[in-house]
Amino acid sequence: MKKILVRSGMRPIDSFSAEEILTKDRTGYNNGNLAYQYSIFRTLWKEDVELFSDGYFANPNRADEINETYDAYVIPLADAFREDFRWMLRAYTQLIKRLTIPVYVIGVGLRAPYEPKLGEDFIFDEDVKAFVSAVLEKSGQIGLRGEITSEYLTKLGFKEGVDHRVIGCPSLYTFGRELKIRSLDLHKNSPIAINASPVALETSIEFLNKVTAQYANYNFIPQLYDELFLTYAGGPGVVSNISNYPTSIASKYYQEGKVKYFTSMQAWLDEMRGTSFSIGSRLHGNVTATIVGTPNISFVQDARMRELAAYHQLPHVTAEALTSFNNLEDLLEKIDIHSAEKVQAANFDNYLDFLDYNEIDHIYKADKNRKDAPMDFFLKDVKFSKGIVPITACSKEEIFQRLAQVTEIVKEKASIKVYLEINKREQQIRTLKQNVSNEQQKLQVAEQKIITTEAKNVEQDKQLELSAQKLAKTTTELQQKKREADYYKRTTERKAARMALKVADVFAKKN
Repeated sequence: MKKILVRSGMRPIDSFSAEEILTKDRTGYNNGNLAYQYSIFRTLWKEDVELFSDGYFANPNRADEINETYDAYVIPLADAFREDFRWMLRAYTQLIKRLTIPVYVIGVGLRAPYEPKLGEDFIFDEDVKAFVSAVLEKSGQIGLRGEITSEYLTKLGFKEGVDHRVIGCPSLYTFGRELKIRSLDLHKNSPIAINASPVALETSIEFLNKVTAQYANYNFIPQLYDELFLTYAGGPGVVSNISNYPTSIASKYYQEGKVKYFTSMQAWLDEMRGTSFSIGSRLHGNVTATIVGTPNISFVQDARMRELAAYHQLPHVTAEALTSFNNLEDLLEKIDIHSAEKVQAANFDNYLDFLDYNEIDHIYKADKNRKDAPMDFFLKDVKFSKGIVPITACSKEEIFQRLAQVTEIVKEKASIKVYLEINKREQQIRTLKQNVSNEQQKLQVAEQKIITTEAKNVEQDKQLELSAQKLAKTTTELQQKKREADYYKRTTERKAARMALKVADVFAKKN
């Protein structure tokens, strides 16, 4: 059986209660992560392949364990190219460099304003370059969420079509090659799902309030871990700079008891199947509706949403433009709710080509129009918790029970935090000790080199002195030999002169 490790907080077949999720966050702080991770599991889980969750632990010290246990590591990401994710990119970079198994990044994007200034540098550029380079040493190509991210990586020196390609978000391919959005027929009692984030623009919340005033049968679907705590226990409040965002149970949606928080993707999908329409600024809140055929509209306000909405042709409107519409009906007249259907097949085929390029096995090898999946078999027997309703909609008994539970949860979280802090400090101490030991070893090596060098210098000085003495002696000897040579030369010259005179005298006498 082949084993694949997936970056995720839990597997889609795992069922956790709200209390368990509150004690140990398994959604990566945002349960929108459940959407694309669910798709990865469903697409890659085969009869001879099993997938496991890494628990969001990017620990380089686990490299040997991962190499020994798993055959590949799949890392699906959202907008991971951002400032507050730098530490995690660095951790994954160190881990990936130590791995010997293939590593695949299936979806990653850039966080930037709606009009990103790609000509300028981002503070995380070097971290992104190091991360991408490490991944490309372990796989053929990285999959990106959209064209903006593609332009960004190209600017950093990576080649489009070689090092990276746009594949969109895997969540859109959860159930295969075809999308079929139901026709929209709203009436005043139609079940509506609305969604938003604490960083949404005020225009988004204002428009959602218009929708809920007209369609009273609505549910607000929050996604953040802090909002699960607020929903379950009534506090603490959620931090937001937006004045009209529902940050406490005093807010309209909580007061009316019309909030649902999902701790599993399966329960979320079931909710969307029974919903007539979804609208708001949460991309994956509306993607979840899209893949089960529920009409929806997204409010786009930044680059990450913009590139995904454009690539998948998701029905959308910019958050700023919402002021131009008096009500939902006016907006619907300008939106094609079936637009995503038109590009789904081509996008899906490109996605499969990306998987094949990286030699990633998947359930669509024999039939790209396949509808079922091995993971579906495991899901049938799992009982998932339905959406968590707000404490404001609970009976007194339920409220007391939740408060008692949350007290224990807070204690448990405090204990875990202390435990983690102790481990963190111990790890830091071990690291410091190791660093000191390494520095001491380096110092000893340097000192030994100095001693060796000094010894060599002394020996060289001796050799130089001996050489100088030999040179002086040789010079003296040469000078003596030169004096002797000059003497013999002069003597020879005198003898030759006398001999010449004698010869001359002999010839003179004969004449």
